[in-house]
Amino acid sequence: MKIFAKIRFYYGAATISFIAAGIMVPLMMLFKGKESKILHYWNSVIIFLLGGKIITHGVRDNSADMFVMNHQGIIDIVSIEAAEDTDLRWVAKKQLFDAPWFGYLLKLPKMIEVNREDKGGLIKLLRDAKETKEQSSRVIAIFPEGTRTDKQNLLKFKGGTRIIANKLNLSIQPIIITNSKLLLNEHDKTAHSATVHISYLETFKVNSEDKNWYAQMEKRMQDKIDEEYTKYKRER
Repeated sequence: MKIFAKIRFYYGAATISFIAAGIMVPLMMLFKGKESKILHYWNSVIIFLLGGKIITHGVRDNSADMFVMNHQGIIDIVSIEAAEDTDLRWVAKKQLFDAPWFGYLLKLPKMIEVNREDKGGLIKLLRDAKETKEQSSRVIAIFPEGTRTDKQNLLKFKGGTRIIANKLNLSIQPIIITNSKLLLNEHDKTAHSATVHISYLETFKVNSEDKNWYAQMEKRMQDKIDEEYTKYKRER
C-alpha cells in the first residue's frame, strides 16, 4: 500500500504543478482583475483531482483584516483558496516570488513579498499590510509559524505578525487546518484520498495594550488542534 501512496504523491505534485503553471498563470495573464476567481476555481479542481474534499466548521469572516493559519504544506493554501471565493493577499517569502514562472502565481495577484534577509523587510511588510487594510477589500493571509512542519505542536510564532497587527490595530480570524497532509504529505511523500477540515475560530480585534494577546491566540489555536486530534484523530 505504501507504494501506491508514493505514486499518488507524485501524481498529486504533478497535477498541482501543471494546473498552477500551465493553467492558472496564463489565465491570470489574460484576465487581469479576475485573479481571485481563477485561484478559487482551479484550486477547487486540484482538490477534486487529488481525491479530496473540504469540510468547513464555523464561518469565514471576510470583514477580518487578517487570517492567521497553521501550516503543513501546499494543500493548506490550495484548500483555503478552494473553500470560498475570498480575495486573499498571501504573505510569502521572497524566494517564492523569485521562482522561475511559478513566481507569477504570487506576482500577478500582487501578493505580499517578505525578504527575511533584509532588515527593511518588516517595514515593507507593514507598508503592504497597511495598504491592504486601507485601500482594498482583500484579506491578508499569513502563516505565523513561518514555515511548514509535520508536528502536532505549533512552531513558535514569528514576531512579524504580532508587530503589524499591533501597529495597524488589525482584526484577526484564526483558522485551523487539519488532515491536509493526509491528502498530500510533502514530508514523507505520500498521498491518500482525504477530507481536509477548515475550522474558523472567532474573530477578535487586536488590543496593543494587551501584551499577551499573541501568546493567547497561539494557545487558542493549539487547543483547537489538540481537540481535533483527540476527538476525531484529525492530524494537523
